[in-house]
Amino acid sequence: MKLKCTVFILLIMTCFMDAQKKPLDHSVYDSWQNIGARKISNDGKWIAYAVDVQEGNSDLFLYSVKSKNSRKFPRAAKMEFTHDSRFGIFQIRPLYKDIKAVKDKKLKQNKLTKDSLAIVDFLSGRTEKIPNVKGFKIPEKGGSYVAYLLENLKDKSSVDSSDKDGDGKAEDDKNAKPLQLVIRNLITGKSTVWENVSRYEFSKNGKQLVFVTKKPEEKNKDTKEKKDSADDKTADKKAVDPSKPKKYPLESVQVVNLQTGAVNKISEMEGDFLQLSFDEEGNQLAFVGTSSAQNDLVKEYQLYYFNFKTDKKQTVAGDHAAMKKNWVISENRLPVFSKNGKQLYFGVAPKPVAKDTAMIANDHAVVDIWNYKDDYLQTVQLKELKNDLKKSYAAVMQTEKPDFFRNIEGEDLDTLRLVNDGNAEFTLGITSLHNRISSQWEGSVKKTYYLIDHKTGERTEIIRNLNGSVTVSPLGKFAVIFDREKGKWFSYNVKTQQTLPLNTEVPFSFVDEEFDMPDFPDPYGIASWTDNDESVIIKDRFDLWEFFLNGSKKPRNITNGFGRKNKITFDTYDLDKDVKSINRKTSLYLSAFDNTTKANGIFKTSVHSKEDPKKIQMENVWGYRSLQKAKNAEEYILVKESYTASPNIFTTSDFSRQDKLSNTNPQQNHYNWGTNELINWTTPKGNSSTGVLYKPENFNPDKKYPMIVYFYEKLSDNLNRYVAPAPTPSRLNISYFVSNGYLVFTPDISYTDGLPGESAMEYINSGVEKLKQNTWVDGAKIGIQGQSWGGYQVAYLIAHTDMYAAAWSGAPVVNMTSAYGGIRWTSGMNRQFQYEKSQSRLGKNLWEAPDLYIKNSPLFMIDKVKTPVVIMSNDKDGAVPWYQGIEMFTALRRLGKPAWLLNYNGDDHNLMKRQNRKDIQIREQQFFDYYLKGAKAPAWMTRGVPATQKGIDWGFELTDDQP
Repeated sequence: MKLKCTVFILLIMTCFMDAQKKPLDHSVYDSWQNIGARKISNDGKWIAYAVDVQEGNSDLFLYSVKSKNSRKFPRAAKMEFTHDSRFGIFQIRPLYKDIKAVKDKKLKQNKLTKDSLAIVDFLSGRTEKIPNVKGFKIPEKGGSYVAYLLENLKDKSSVDSSDKDGDGKAEDDKNAKPLQLVIRNLITGKSTVWENVSRYEFSKNGKQLVFVTKKPEEKNKDTKEKKDSADDKTADKKAVDPSKPKKYPLESVQVVNLQTGAVNKISEMEGDFLQLSFDEEGNQLAFVGTSSAQNDLVKEYQLYYFNFKTDKKQTVAGDHAAMKKNWVISENRLPVFSKNGKQLYFGVAPKPVAKDTAMIANDHAVVDIWNYKDDYLQTVQLKELKNDLKKSYAAVMQTEKPDFFRNIEGEDLDTLRLVNDGNAEFTLGITSLHNRISSQWEGSVKKTYYLIDHKTGERTEIIRNLNGSVTVSPLGKFAVIFDREKGKWFSYNVKTQQTLPLNTEVPFSFVDEEFDMPDFPDPYGIASWTDNDESVIIKDRFDLWEFFLNGSKKPRNITNGFGRKNKITFDTYDLDKDVKSINRKTSLYLSAFDNTTKANGIFKTSVHSKEDPKKIQMENVWGYRSLQKAKNAEEYILVKESYTASPNIFTTSDFSRQDKLSNTNPQQNHYNWGTNELINWTTPKGNSSTGVLYKPENFNPDKKYPMIVYFYEKLSDNLNRYVAPAPTPSRLNISYFVSNGYLVFTPDISYTDGLPGESAMEYINSGVEKLKQNTWVDGAKIGIQGQSWGGYQVAYLIAHTDMYAAAWSGAPVVNMTSAYGGIRWTSGMNRQFQYEKSQSRLGKNLWEAPDLYIKNSPLFMIDKVKTPVVIMSNDKDGAVPWYQGIEMFTALRRLGKPAWLLNYNGDDHNLMKRQNRKDIQIREQQFFDYYLKGAKAPAWMTRGVPATQKGIDWGFELTDDQP
């Protein structure tokens, strides 16, 4: 009897606690947590992970796998483990409020507290903190060293040049001020200090460090002149002759042998040295430098090469015999050594043409000239202008013969790819020349692929005008070709130059089986390679197939058909960036995704196995693709989440036991959260579809709930994704609305070419009708929300049906005839491909099928709209012409339909500014609350906000007026 009473009391308490849970509000966003950057030490004994908040100070945690204890470091970032796993090193940032104050008030950086460097010794447990550090580096593959730059707080110029964006890259800037460099041996604790250092770099193995010192410029000793009047100073400045060469200060390049402590000054001049690069073993060094005047409009650079073992030195300049006429060494490309150190790749480019600085701007026109023969539209050219002005082309030097090099990349090539970590004596050259104009309406571009011989410069064509891709095997023995138009894979033998089909006899598709655009589908892709370039592992929709590159054996399904039989999609992991291929007999883990239940997990097999993959773990979570492995130990970390469980980091050695390290968002337990489930139905045309239904945690089937339908294309695979309450870029804030008593439904949509609008209606409306059969769905209070392509579908739906009580359309296209020729300003590309080949799915151009463009344009049916709608259309939208939103709004306004337009000034297609994201959450909530819950209407919907009140009154206050 006593036990029964206790159980009863517990049940009552549980119900009471559930009843006390409050709905989410807009104040919760900033402190909501997520797992950020994470790393595991090479020996697998230490794990570092960040717990980030949406706005505020993040925390770094260091976890000991052995002791299972963790330490918390507030505001820490940029965590690194030394190669020997003995030390953890990271920076500690200033308080977020201080960083924000500097940005908001546009204060100088010297008003901000500088970063500190923290060094954690795992052996002793001690943590040392060093203040005023601007960036640090450690060797990638050896040596227990750290090097860092110290801010000189007495020198305002050095302080003002600090890392303004917090990314640690300011020290690599060409104009970086010289600072104090500290090189510390972490084992002995001994430090060496060098003054006036502007750049530095470790060799990967930690045996060498190179740095550039810059002699401080002499100060004006004539104090009398300094005390002259301000007018005299201004006159002196104006009298400066800009044609008079201004020399760089004296710079020197010095190399420290970290094992012996010996220092070698290898170059010194009045000039500038940059782009420092060691080979893999630290025996060779290359960099770029110039002795041109600091104010020269066109500077001439040289390539400097040093071999410390042979004491060879070589300088390559623009007048070198092997250099093309009027070509120069480029300062915009980092020299890169092949992994074996036998080849050095560096940049060359046509000599820039100096601008005429004497030209008076007001005396000449400023004009863009569009020519129909141009490879790229002017908009694309202008978008890429900065990159194009810095564009360089690869040349290669044989380091055993450093006096000879060859330019291997010509101006006709789009890109060049190194083969076998640069060890191969050829590279893969790719060009789209003569095929670029058609990208305006095709979207993709056909390319020709060559193998380029480093010694002779000769090109061997692999394939011409390919709509697809070419990938070279790790050792460079084969190239694998995918032809999109044929949907086939091929193997190309580099030695024999023979091409063999790979998947011709396999009875399954290796391209996207669900592709529903009027174009050729993409492949599922290459998963892995096997050792010695024996075979390639290629994915179909579910399984993994081994194809032998020389054609000597038949293809093998290495997952034994288990994936297709069970609707599970398998993929391999890339757990070590240094491992380019896998042993056929070695066990390997596979990620697994159940396409039916949306569960994630991990299986185990080997390439040569003839058995089904062995299931290790399958869970109704998201996250097994995030797997990371310790380089030298069987220790793994992964982040797992579900809709009800916030993302957390786990560690495991065999996946049978997984230790949870973090506990993000415990405050979620105080809020009414939600549940979600898969919904399946059949459309009126007999097509099967799936969607996800989100319900409030305190869902009561005896109540009626308003519902918001949010859609894009297919979203059901996100069943197990965590949806944090956050001010979104423009998507529906699902967790917020569910917590506040709404149902949210996200239906999948499949499309028929030429009928994107009708397809959306077929799937969305039938899914809604399916749910309306439930008594707990209020069929009269259903809203729809979509952004971009979803925004178009919202516009189409309300122009063709009146079944929705309210609609929110973000960045919609409503007139495909006027949008067809527009520009996607983010890329500069024309929009024609969008309609003919891509997402808009019309499949024909405007002149072939004008009726199709009109039929699918909501604007031409806008007079039929009966649904109140808010449109978001921003004046700096880089994807959709923002006048599309204006066309929609002005049409509805003329017709007297209730409509509102939000233009977040200077913001993009998806909102980028957090203050705008927060603003739109409130407006969206107020809009749907009014139409779906009967709440009061806000002032911005009733009386509006006139331009005179912009920035003064946001119109959030609720009124008794009607919109």
